Amino acid sequence: MTQTRARACRRGFARAVAGLMLAAGALFFAAPAAAQIGSERYAAIVLDARSGRALIAANADEPRYPASLTKMMTLYMLFEALRDGRVNLNTPIRMSEEAASRPPSKLGLPPGMTLTAEQAILALVTKSANDVAAAVGEHLGGSEERFAQLMTLRARAIGMTQTTFRNASGLPDPDNITTARDMATLGLRLIRDFPNRYHYFGTVHFSWGRAMIRNHNRMLGDYEGADGIKTGFIRDSGFNIVTSALRDGVRLVGVTMGGSSWVERDRHMGALLDQGFAQLGVAPRPPSSVMAAATAAPVVGRARAAVPDRRAAAARTAP
Repeated sequence: MTQTRARACRRGFARAVAGLMLAAGALFFAAPAAAQIGSERYAAIVLDARSGRALIAANADEPRYPASLTKMMTLYMLFEALRDGRVNLNTPIRMSEEAASRPPSKLGLPPGMTLTAEQAILALVTKSANDVAAAVGEHLGGSEERFAQLMTLRARAIGMTQTTFRNASGLPDPDNITTARDMATLGLRLIRDFPNRYHYFGTVHFSWGRAMIRNHNRMLGDYEGADGIKTGFIRDSGFNIVTSALRDGVRLVGVTMGGSSWVERDRHMGALLDQGFAQLGVAPRPPSSVMAAATAAPVVGRARAAVPDRRAAAARTAP
């Protein structure tokens, strides 16, 4: 083979490879509801709230760390106590020295001081305050450890069959375990069981003294129809979110776990909800500036399961 012919063959081969790569890329980005993660800790699910049917699922039954999604269960228990008359919105909840020692995110109430049950609800849904979660657990359960046992028992009773809670906040514990499906079940039960309390999850700002605390859940402003529920992060879980959105009388509850950033997580959650609404015949909406950039890997094609490695995670929660 002459040198000229060999060069021509190499150029042809390079063009063919480039063409295949471009074609693969086009197929990748054309796939529905692109997943941001594809990592070992990724999981997602979208439920039709009317039927409870899963419209989309990826790794939905694989064990994951809930992080601050745990506080959804803490709030479920507090809402039950309100419903049953064991507390009222003005009931004082005392901040113990133990609860006050919890790492951020926290409200920073000194030991011995109190806040009302309603202030506790607002601190949990907006700032995701770990000290307040512990204080609520102590108030309702006598100790946070006992409260976590009660949380687990109640979770199992409402259909969260693969969840175990070890604290009220979601701070790192290798045995604090859930699944995307269980978190979606909890989100759905909060909506169904406490229709008069669910509105708290849509709180955008919470006034505390001279401070105005902004909700960590940016989906409330960035995705049309979103009205809750909760975000969570520890290092070993990645960025998690449970979101409910209502459009044209159709409500969805979605979960995304394992994001590498809150932006990536929220964009992917928006893409999943868009796909779910489309499946149910709801007309699409123009995306917000944040959601417009949603591009991620398809959720079809199951990511490898991430069984928690039982290591202690980072000792800080975040939005």
